[in-house]
Amino acid sequence: MKYLKIAGIFIAGAIIFSLFRVNGTKQVELTAQEKEVAVTKQETKQETKQETKQETKQETKQESPAQKKSAIKVTFIELGSVKCVPCKMMQPIMEDIKKEYKGQVEVVFYDVWTEAGRPFGEKYQIRAIPTQVFLDKEGKEYFRHVGFFPKEELVKVLKQQGVK
Repeated sequence: MKYLKIAGIFIAGAIIFSLFRVNGTKQVELTAQEKEVAVTKQETKQETKQETKQETKQETKQESPAQKKSAIKVTFIELGSVKCVPCKMMQPIMEDIKKEYKGQVEVVFYDVWTEAGRPFGEKYQIRAIPTQVFLDKEGKEYFRHVGFFPKEELVKVLKQQGVK
């Protein structure tokens, strides 16, 4: 609904702009209908602002990221690539962990062969991919593994931090 209003505002603005163009040095007068469109556009802008404020208030009432983080016991970071065979083999395991330990484990994947992921490879000083880095709830690394990591072994690492 919000996006439809924004699209309507954009279209109304384009119409007004095209109607309120400059011919040489003289401006074209707006008709009554065009003025009505301009007023409607302003009202829609105000409604959108009010809706945005209400949405922001609702989001504030929900759990903040800090509150959500307090429930997270482990952050499991996979540093690899979507083009690497052992990394591809890790994808279903990461999805299983994300589903089975929702609320306790945060699963993060960085493709270090891309511009966006490369800084994380440097940050975690990886030597090969895939590399799994496990952070405790304070964000401190407590375990690291290089290569394919079977789910059974990975779960043992999670349980070290009280994940059930």
